Amino acid sequence: MTELILDPDQIPDPYAIPIDEMDVSQPILLQQDCWQPWFDRLRAEEPIHYCKESLFGPYWSITKFNDIMEVETDPELYSSEGDITIFDGDDEDNTRRDTPMFIAMDPPIHEDQRKVVQPVVAPQNLSKLEPLIRGRVTSILDSLPLGETFNWVEEVSIELTTQMLATLFDFPFEDRRLLTYWSDVATSDPKLGIGLPGLTEEGRDQALDECLDYFKRLWKEREGKPATDDIDLISMLAHGEATQDMSDDEFLGNLILLIVGGNDTTRNSISGGVLALNEYPDEYQKLRDNHKLIPGMVSEIIRWQTPLSHMRRTATRDTVLGGKEIKKGDKLVMWYISGNQDSEVIDQADKFIIDRATPRHHLSFGFGIHRCMGNRLAEMQLRILWEEIMARFDTVEVVGEPVRIMSNFIKGYSELPVKLTPACPE
Repeated sequence: MTELILDPDQIPDPYAIPIDEMDVSQPILLQQDCWQPWFDRLRAEEPIHYCKESLFGPYWSITKFNDIMEVETDPELYSSEGDITIFDGDDEDNTRRDTPMFIAMDPPIHEDQRKVVQPVVAPQNLSKLEPLIRGRVTSILDSLPLGETFNWVEEVSIELTTQMLATLFDFPFEDRRLLTYWSDVATSDPKLGIGLPGLTEEGRDQALDECLDYFKRLWKEREGKPATDDIDLISMLAHGEATQDMSDDEFLGNLILLIVGGNDTTRNSISGGVLALNEYPDEYQKLRDNHKLIPGMVSEIIRWQTPLSHMRRTATRDTVLGGKEIKKGDKLVMWYISGNQDSEVIDQADKFIIDRATPRHHLSFGFGIHRCMGNRLAEMQLRILWEEIMARFDTVEVVGEPVRIMSNFIKGYSELPVKLTPACPE
Protein backbone atom coordinates (compact mmCIF):
# COMPACT_ATOMS: atom_id res chain seq x y z
CA MET A 1 0.00 0.00 0.00
CA THR A 2 1.79 3.11 -1.19
CA GLU A 3 -1.14 5.53 -1.30
CA LEU A 4 -2.56 7.25 1.75
CA ILE A 5 -5.83 5.62 2.79
CA LEU A 6 -8.45 8.15 3.87
CA ASP A 7 -11.64 6.12 3.52
CA PRO A 8 -12.23 3.59 6.32
CA ASP A 9 -14.04 1.36 3.83
CA GLN A 10 -10.77 1.03 1.90
CA ILE A 11 -8.85 -0.47 4.82
CA PRO A 12 -8.10 -4.06 3.84
CA ASP A 13 -8.54 -7.07 6.08
CA PRO A 14 -5.02 -7.66 7.45
CA TYR A 15 -5.54 -11.42 7.31
CA ALA A 16 -6.65 -11.34 3.69
CA ILE A 17 -3.47 -9.90 2.16
CA PRO A 18 -0.02 -11.48 1.77
CA ILE A 19 2.06 -10.70 4.82
CA ASP A 20 4.82 -9.12 2.72
CA GLU A 21 2.28 -6.52 1.53
CA MET A 22 1.34 -5.38 5.03
CA ASP A 23 2.05 -1.72 5.79
CA VAL A 24 1.23 -0.77 9.36
CA SER A 25 2.37 2.83 8.86
CA GLN A 26 -0.98 3.95 7.42
CA PRO A 27 -2.22 6.70 9.80
CA ILE A 28 -5.84 5.64 9.39
CA LEU A 29 -5.15 2.46 11.38
CA LEU A 30 -4.74 4.53 14.55
CA GLN A 31 -7.37 7.07 13.59
CA GLN A 32 -9.98 4.32 13.16
CA ASP A 33 -8.65 2.31 16.13
CA CYS A 34 -8.32 -0.80 13.99
CA TRP A 35 -4.57 -1.33 14.35
CA GLN A 36 -4.71 -4.27 16.76
CA PRO A 37 -5.28 -7.17 14.29
CA TRP A 38 -2.52 -5.87 12.03
CA PHE A 39 0.02 -6.09 14.82
CA ASP A 40 -1.48 -9.30 16.22
CA ARG A 41 -0.72 -10.96 12.89
CA LEU A 42 2.81 -9.56 12.68
CA ARG A 43 3.68 -10.65 16.23
CA ALA A 44 2.35 -14.14 15.53
CA GLU A 45 3.73 -14.70 12.04
CA GLU A 46 6.60 -12.29 11.35
CA PRO A 47 7.48 -10.18 14.39
CA ILE A 48 10.37 -8.52 12.54
CA HIS A 49 8.73 -7.55 9.28
CA TYR A 50 10.06 -5.76 6.21
CA CYS A 51 7.79 -3.39 4.31
CA LYS A 52 9.46 -2.63 1.01
CA GLU A 53 7.05 0.11 -0.09
CA SER A 54 5.26 2.73 1.97
CA LEU A 55 4.56 6.44 2.07
CA PHE A 56 7.68 6.68 4.23
CA GLY A 57 9.96 4.43 2.23
CA PRO A 58 11.04 0.90 3.15
CA TYR A 59 11.21 0.02 6.84
CA TRP A 60 11.39 -2.83 9.31
CA SER A 61 8.62 -3.23 11.89
CA ILE A 62 9.80 -4.45 15.30
CA THR A 63 6.64 -5.63 17.02
CA LYS A 64 7.53 -7.76 20.05
CA PHE A 65 8.51 -6.49 23.48
CA ASN A 66 11.87 -8.21 23.82
CA ASP A 67 12.98 -7.39 20.26
CA ILE A 68 12.17 -3.73 20.90
CA MET A 69 14.22 -3.89 24.10
CA GLU A 70 17.16 -5.35 22.17
CA VAL A 71 17.09 -2.42 19.76
CA GLU A 72 16.56 0.17 22.52
CA THR A 73 19.53 -1.05 24.56
CA ASP A 74 22.11 -1.00 21.73
CA PRO A 75 22.36 2.66 20.63
CA GLU A 76 25.73 2.06 18.98
CA LEU A 77 24.24 -0.47 16.54
CA TYR A 78 20.79 1.12 16.28
CA SER A 79 21.31 4.86 15.97
CA SER A 80 18.90 7.70 16.75
CA GLU A 81 20.85 10.14 14.60
CA GLY A 82 18.76 12.06 12.07
CA ASP A 83 15.21 11.16 13.03
CA ILE A 84 13.38 9.14 15.66
CA THR A 85 10.11 8.73 13.75
CA ILE A 86 9.23 6.80 10.62
CA PHE A 87 9.47 10.12 8.75
CA ASP A 88 12.86 11.00 7.31
CA GLY A 89 14.33 14.36 8.24
CA ASP A 90 16.17 14.49 4.93
CA ASP A 91 13.38 13.43 2.57
CA GLU A 92 14.12 13.80 -1.12
CA ASP A 93 11.99 16.86 -1.79
CA ASN A 94 13.15 18.61 1.39
CA THR A 95 9.63 19.48 2.48
CA ARG A 96 10.30 18.46 6.08
CA ARG A 97 12.22 21.04 8.01
CA ASP A 98 15.50 19.86 9.53
CA THR A 99 15.22 20.54 13.26
CA PRO A 100 17.87 18.51 15.10
CA MET A 101 17.03 17.59 18.70
CA PHE A 102 18.93 15.67 21.35
CA ILE A 103 16.55 12.68 21.28
CA ALA A 104 17.61 12.26 17.63
CA MET A 105 21.31 12.33 18.49
CA ASP A 106 23.74 9.70 19.65
CA PRO A 107 26.26 9.91 22.49
CA PRO A 108 28.04 12.00 23.56
CA ILE A 109 26.00 14.97 22.29
CA HIS A 110 22.75 13.35 23.40
CA GLU A 111 23.92 12.92 27.00
CA ASP A 112 25.48 16.37 27.18
CA GLN A 113 22.32 18.17 26.06
CA ARG A 114 19.92 15.95 28.00
CA LYS A 115 21.84 16.62 31.22
CA VAL A 116 21.21 20.34 30.81
CA VAL A 117 17.43 19.98 31.14
CA GLN A 118 17.22 16.80 33.24
CA PRO A 119 17.18 18.76 36.54
CA VAL A 120 13.74 20.15 35.73
CA VAL A 121 12.27 16.76 36.68
CA ALA A 122 14.64 16.02 39.57
CA PRO A 123 12.89 14.68 42.71
CA GLN A 124 13.20 18.00 44.57
CA ASN A 125 11.53 19.84 41.71
CA LEU A 126 8.76 17.25 41.48
CA SER A 127 8.13 17.86 45.18
CA LYS A 128 7.83 21.58 44.49
CA LEU A 129 5.47 20.97 41.58
CA GLU A 130 3.05 18.61 43.33
CA PRO A 131 1.05 21.23 45.29
CA LEU A 132 0.99 23.51 42.23
CA ILE A 133 -0.36 20.70 40.02
CA ARG A 134 -2.95 19.75 42.61
CA GLY A 135 -4.17 23.33 42.86
CA ARG A 136 -4.54 23.56 39.10
CA VAL A 137 -6.27 20.19 38.86
CA THR A 138 -8.81 21.16 41.51
CA SER A 139 -9.45 24.49 39.80
CA ILE A 140 -10.04 22.79 36.42
CA LEU A 141 -12.26 20.04 37.82
CA ASP A 142 -14.32 22.42 39.94
CA SER A 143 -15.07 24.52 36.86
CA LEU A 144 -16.61 21.63 34.91
CA PRO A 145 -20.38 21.37 34.40
CA LEU A 146 -22.29 18.53 36.04
CA GLY A 147 -24.73 16.52 33.97
CA GLU A 148 -23.88 18.34 30.74
CA THR A 149 -21.96 16.99 27.76
CA PHE A 150 -18.57 18.59 27.13
CA ASN A 151 -15.28 17.73 25.41
CA TRP A 152 -12.93 16.24 28.01
CA VAL A 153 -9.95 16.63 25.68
CA GLU A 154 -10.36 20.38 25.41
CA GLU A 155 -11.50 21.22 28.92
CA VAL A 156 -9.26 18.90 30.95
CA SER A 157 -6.56 17.05 29.00
CA ILE A 158 -5.29 20.02 27.01
CA GLU A 159 -5.80 22.63 29.69
CA LEU A 160 -3.93 20.74 32.41
CA THR A 161 -0.95 19.78 30.25
CA THR A 162 -0.72 23.26 28.73
CA GLN A 163 -0.64 24.86 32.17
CA MET A 164 2.14 22.44 33.14
CA LEU A 165 4.15 23.25 30.02
CA ALA A 166 3.82 26.96 30.69
CA THR A 167 5.23 26.37 34.17
CA LEU A 168 8.19 24.33 32.95
CA PHE A 169 9.16 26.99 30.41
CA ASP A 170 8.16 29.90 32.67
CA PHE A 171 6.09 30.85 29.63
CA PRO A 172 3.63 33.76 29.69
CA PHE A 173 0.51 32.14 31.09
CA GLU A 174 -1.92 34.13 28.95
CA ASP A 175 -0.26 32.72 25.80
CA ARG A 176 -0.09 29.12 27.00
CA ARG A 177 -2.43 27.72 24.30
CA LEU A 178 0.28 28.59 21.77
CA LEU A 179 2.27 25.70 23.25
CA THR A 180 -0.53 23.25 22.43
CA TYR A 181 -0.82 24.67 18.93
CA TRP A 182 2.91 24.43 18.26
CA SER A 183 2.94 20.86 19.55
CA ASP A 184 0.14 19.93 17.16
CA VAL A 185 1.86 21.74 14.28
CA ALA A 186 5.17 20.02 14.95
CA THR A 187 3.63 16.55 14.78
CA SER A 188 1.65 17.31 11.61
CA ASP A 189 2.58 16.54 8.02
CA PRO A 190 0.37 18.70 5.77
CA LYS A 191 1.60 16.94 2.64
CA LEU A 192 0.04 13.70 3.86
CA GLY A 193 -2.90 15.24 5.70
CA ILE A 194 -1.52 14.01 9.04
CA GLY A 195 -2.27 16.01 12.17
CA LEU A 196 -4.00 19.39 12.20
CA PRO A 197 -6.81 19.57 9.61
CA GLY A 198 -6.33 22.32 7.03
CA LEU A 199 -2.71 23.01 7.89
CA THR A 200 -0.55 23.76 4.83
CA GLU A 201 3.19 23.26 4.49
CA GLU A 202 3.62 27.05 4.36
CA GLY A 203 1.42 27.41 7.44
CA ARG A 204 3.47 24.81 9.28
CA ASP A 205 6.73 26.61 8.52
CA GLN A 206 5.23 29.95 9.51
CA ALA A 207 3.98 28.56 12.83
CA LEU A 208 7.37 27.01 13.61
CA ASP A 209 9.07 30.33 12.78
CA GLU A 210 6.69 32.07 15.18
CA CYS A 211 7.52 29.49 17.85
CA LEU A 212 11.24 30.05 17.35
CA ASP A 213 10.91 33.85 17.41
CA TYR A 214 8.82 33.78 20.59
CA PHE A 215 11.30 31.57 22.42
CA LYS A 216 14.30 33.53 21.16
CA ARG A 217 12.82 36.58 22.86
CA LEU A 218 12.51 34.61 26.09
CA TRP A 219 16.06 33.34 25.66
CA LYS A 220 17.45 36.87 25.28
CA GLU A 221 15.60 38.02 28.38
CA ARG A 222 17.12 35.24 30.47
CA GLU A 223 20.59 34.58 29.14
CA GLY A 224 21.95 37.73 30.78
CA LYS A 225 20.51 36.86 34.17
CA PRO A 226 22.35 34.62 36.65
CA ALA A 227 21.44 30.95 36.59
CA THR A 228 19.06 29.95 39.39
CA ASP A 229 17.47 26.81 40.78
CA ASP A 230 14.08 27.88 39.49
CA ILE A 231 12.06 25.55 37.23
CA ASP A 232 12.73 27.15 33.85
CA LEU A 233 13.79 25.12 30.81
CA ILE A 234 14.72 28.20 28.76
CA SER A 235 17.17 29.47 31.37
CA MET A 236 18.62 25.98 31.67
CA LEU A 237 19.23 25.85 27.91
CA ALA A 238 20.61 29.41 27.85
CA HIS A 239 23.12 28.70 30.61
CA GLY A 240 23.96 25.08 29.76
CA GLU A 241 27.45 24.61 28.37
CA ALA A 242 26.22 22.04 25.83
CA THR A 243 23.25 24.12 24.67
CA GLN A 244 24.07 27.82 24.97
CA ASP A 245 25.61 27.98 21.48
CA MET A 246 22.91 26.05 19.61
CA SER A 247 21.91 27.10 16.11
CA ASP A 248 18.36 28.35 15.58
CA ASP A 249 17.37 25.03 13.99
CA GLU A 250 18.79 23.05 16.90
CA PHE A 251 17.09 25.35 19.42
CA LEU A 252 13.80 24.89 17.60
CA GLY A 253 14.31 21.12 17.46
CA ASN A 254 14.89 20.88 21.19
CA LEU A 255 11.93 23.15 21.87
CA ILE A 256 9.71 20.87 19.78
CA LEU A 257 11.05 17.84 21.64
CA LEU A 258 10.32 19.36 25.05
CA ILE A 259 6.93 20.73 24.04
CA VAL A 260 5.71 17.53 22.38
CA GLY A 261 7.21 15.38 25.13
CA GLY A 262 5.51 17.43 27.81
CA ASN A 263 2.23 17.64 25.96
CA ASP A 264 1.24 14.53 24.05
CA THR A 265 2.10 11.75 26.49
CA THR A 266 0.17 13.23 29.41
CA ARG A 267 -2.60 14.85 27.37
CA ASN A 268 -3.59 11.68 25.54
CA SER A 269 -3.18 9.46 28.60
CA ILE A 270 -5.60 11.74 30.47
CA SER A 271 -8.17 11.17 27.73
CA GLY A 272 -7.28 7.51 27.17
CA GLY A 273 -7.72 6.68 30.85
CA VAL A 274 -11.29 7.97 30.89
CA LEU A 275 -12.08 5.97 27.76
CA ALA A 276 -10.46 2.78 29.10
CA LEU A 277 -12.40 2.88 32.37
CA ASN A 278 -15.63 3.30 30.43
CA GLU A 279 -14.75 0.37 28.17
CA TYR A 280 -13.91 -1.76 31.24
CA PRO A 281 -16.64 -0.95 33.79
CA ASP A 282 -15.53 -3.71 36.17
CA GLU A 283 -12.15 -1.99 36.44
CA TYR A 284 -13.90 1.34 37.07
CA GLN A 285 -15.78 -0.30 39.93
CA LYS A 286 -12.50 -1.64 41.34
CA LEU A 287 -11.28 1.95 41.38
CA ARG A 288 -14.42 3.24 43.11
CA ASP A 289 -14.03 0.53 45.75
CA ASN A 290 -10.33 1.19 46.34
CA HIS A 291 -8.73 4.54 45.52
CA LYS A 292 -5.35 3.14 46.59
CA LEU A 293 -5.20 1.47 43.18
CA ILE A 294 -4.64 4.85 41.50
CA PRO A 295 -0.79 4.76 41.25
CA GLY A 296 -0.78 1.35 39.55
CA MET A 297 -3.75 2.32 37.42
CA VAL A 298 -1.82 5.34 36.14
CA SER A 299 0.91 3.08 34.77
CA GLU A 300 -1.69 0.79 33.23
CA ILE A 301 -3.35 3.78 31.56
CA ILE A 302 -0.02 4.84 30.06
CA ARG A 303 0.64 1.29 28.81
CA TRP A 304 -2.88 0.89 27.45
CA GLN A 305 -2.89 4.24 25.72
CA THR A 306 0.74 4.16 24.47
CA PRO A 307 0.48 7.82 23.39
CA LEU A 308 3.54 7.69 21.13
CA SER A 309 2.95 4.69 18.91
CA HIS A 310 6.53 4.20 17.74
CA MET A 311 10.13 5.29 17.72
CA ARG A 312 12.62 4.70 14.95
CA ARG A 313 16.28 3.73 14.80
CA THR A 314 18.74 3.34 11.90
CA ALA A 315 21.17 0.44 11.62
CA THR A 316 24.81 1.59 11.65
CA ARG A 317 26.09 -1.67 10.11
CA ASP A 318 24.88 -4.97 8.74
CA THR A 319 23.49 -7.17 11.50
CA VAL A 320 20.98 -9.92 12.28
CA LEU A 321 17.92 -9.32 14.47
CA GLY A 322 15.52 -12.13 15.24
CA GLY A 323 16.90 -14.13 12.33
CA LYS A 324 16.38 -11.29 9.85
CA GLU A 325 19.29 -9.73 7.97
CA ILE A 326 19.33 -6.00 8.62
CA LYS A 327 21.47 -3.87 6.31
CA LYS A 328 23.44 -0.76 7.22
CA GLY A 329 21.18 2.27 6.82
CA ASP A 330 17.95 0.29 7.21
CA LYS A 331 15.12 2.00 9.08
CA LEU A 332 13.78 0.06 12.09
CA VAL A 333 10.45 1.16 13.58
CA MET A 334 9.86 0.00 17.14
CA TRP A 335 6.09 -0.20 17.48
CA TYR A 336 5.48 0.46 21.17
CA ILE A 337 1.74 -0.02 20.66
CA SER A 338 2.50 -3.58 19.58
CA GLY A 339 5.15 -4.36 22.20
CA ASN A 340 2.75 -3.22 24.92
CA GLN A 341 0.26 -5.81 23.61
CA ASP A 342 2.74 -8.70 23.69
CA SER A 343 1.13 -11.31 25.94
CA GLU A 344 4.33 -13.37 26.04
CA VAL A 345 5.77 -10.64 28.26
CA ILE A 346 2.72 -8.86 29.73
CA ASP A 347 0.00 -11.16 31.08
CA GLN A 348 -3.34 -10.56 29.34
CA ALA A 349 -1.78 -7.65 27.50
CA ASP A 350 -4.90 -7.14 25.43
CA LYS A 351 -6.90 -6.26 28.54
CA PHE A 352 -7.02 -3.13 30.70
CA ILE A 353 -6.31 -4.25 34.28
CA ILE A 354 -5.73 -1.56 36.91
CA ASP A 355 -4.26 -3.79 39.64
CA ARG A 356 -1.43 -5.50 37.77
CA ALA A 357 1.44 -6.82 39.90
CA THR A 358 4.09 -4.98 37.83
CA PRO A 359 2.24 -2.09 36.18
CA ARG A 360 5.33 -0.09 35.17
CA HIS A 361 6.59 -2.95 32.98
CA HIS A 362 5.72 -1.33 29.66
CA LEU A 363 7.33 0.46 26.71
CA SER A 364 5.37 3.71 26.57
CA PHE A 365 8.30 5.77 27.86
CA GLY A 366 10.89 3.97 25.77
CA PHE A 367 13.93 2.41 27.37
CA GLY A 368 17.68 2.86 27.67
CA ILE A 369 19.43 6.17 27.12
CA HIS A 370 16.41 7.70 25.38
CA ARG A 371 13.83 6.78 28.05
CA CYS A 372 11.45 9.70 28.51
CA MET A 373 13.04 11.96 31.11
CA GLY A 374 9.63 13.31 32.19
CA ASN A 375 8.08 9.93 32.96
CA ARG A 376 7.77 10.58 36.71
CA LEU A 377 6.22 14.00 36.10
CA ALA A 378 3.66 12.48 33.72
CA GLU A 379 2.80 9.80 36.26
CA MET A 380 2.49 12.40 39.02
CA GLN A 381 0.10 14.56 36.98
CA LEU A 382 -2.11 11.58 36.20
CA ARG A 383 -2.04 10.36 39.81
CA ILE A 384 -3.08 13.73 41.19
CA LEU A 385 -5.77 14.11 38.54
CA TRP A 386 -7.37 10.76 39.36
CA GLU A 387 -7.14 11.35 43.11
CA GLU A 388 -9.09 14.57 42.64
CA ILE A 389 -11.51 13.05 40.11
CA MET A 390 -12.43 10.28 42.52
CA ALA A 391 -12.92 12.81 45.33
CA ARG A 392 -15.54 14.62 43.23
CA PHE A 393 -17.18 12.36 40.69
CA ASP A 394 -18.76 8.94 40.80
CA THR A 395 -18.49 8.66 37.03
CA VAL A 396 -16.84 10.41 34.13
CA GLU A 397 -19.15 8.86 31.55
CA VAL A 398 -18.22 8.76 27.87
CA VAL A 399 -21.44 9.64 26.01
CA GLY A 400 -20.29 9.62 22.39
CA GLU A 401 -17.66 8.27 20.06
CA PRO A 402 -14.13 9.63 20.55
CA VAL A 403 -12.53 11.46 17.65
CA ARG A 404 -9.00 10.20 17.15
CA ILE A 405 -6.10 12.00 15.52
CA MET A 406 -5.00 11.08 12.00
CA SER A 407 -1.39 10.12 12.72
CA ASN A 408 0.91 7.11 12.80
CA PHE A 409 3.03 8.65 15.56
CA ILE A 410 0.65 10.31 18.03
CA LYS A 411 -2.02 7.94 19.35
CA GLY A 412 -4.41 10.54 20.60
CA TYR A 413 -7.75 12.27 20.59
CA SER A 414 -9.25 15.58 19.58
CA GLU A 415 -12.68 14.94 21.09
CA LEU A 416 -14.04 12.82 23.92
CA PRO A 417 -17.63 13.74 24.87
CA VAL A 418 -18.38 13.06 28.54
CA LYS A 419 -20.86 13.77 31.33
CA LEU A 420 -20.00 13.98 35.03
CA THR A 421 -21.95 12.40 37.85
CA PRO A 422 -21.01 13.77 41.29
CA ALA A 423 -19.82 11.42 43.98
CA CYS A 424 -22.35 10.52 46.65
CA PRO A 425 -21.63 12.14 50.02
CA GLU A 426 -20.33 9.66 52.56
